[in-house]
Amino acid sequence: MLNMGTKAAAGRYSALALLCHWGFAALFIYGVIKQVDDVGQLADADFQRFEMVFAIIFLILLAGRFAYMKARTVSALPAATPAWQRRAATFVHYGMYASLAAIALSGILIGYLYAAGLTSGLILEAALELHGVTVLLSYWLIWHSYCRRAVSSLVV
Repeated sequence: MLNMGTKAAAGRYSALALLCHWGFAALFIYGVIKQVDDVGQLADADFQRFEMVFAIIFLILLAGRFAYMKARTVSALPAATPAWQRRAATFVHYGMYASLAAIALSGILIGYLYAAGLTSGLILEAALELHGVTVLLSYWLIWHSYCRRAVSSLVV
């Protein structure tokens, strides 16, 4: 018998917690879909302003989600979960928040550098690389979390 945990999760988390989770997932997906394809797009002041405001709103919502989930939810891990596994889950969980914040912060940095006239060069390239690494890290953490859930759903 497969243990998907969806009914258990629906009963364990409030409607607001579920809205925070899935709403934020939708916001992240929207950000990925509408991402800047070329840094040269930032030459359009309206486009750059939208990107900066989106990143700031993303950070505010991320901080609010973190605070709410930290204060209002308990671990979904069973009580018998080994301490090392709890620590690993906490590390991945906090890593996800850190990588998502780093995506927005590095995007804001790129926007400020571009607005300051640094439209090319080593400093901008370093900021772009940092941004790329943070995006890859978040994708890796999402994939890791998905795989862990897929494997654990097979356990009775």
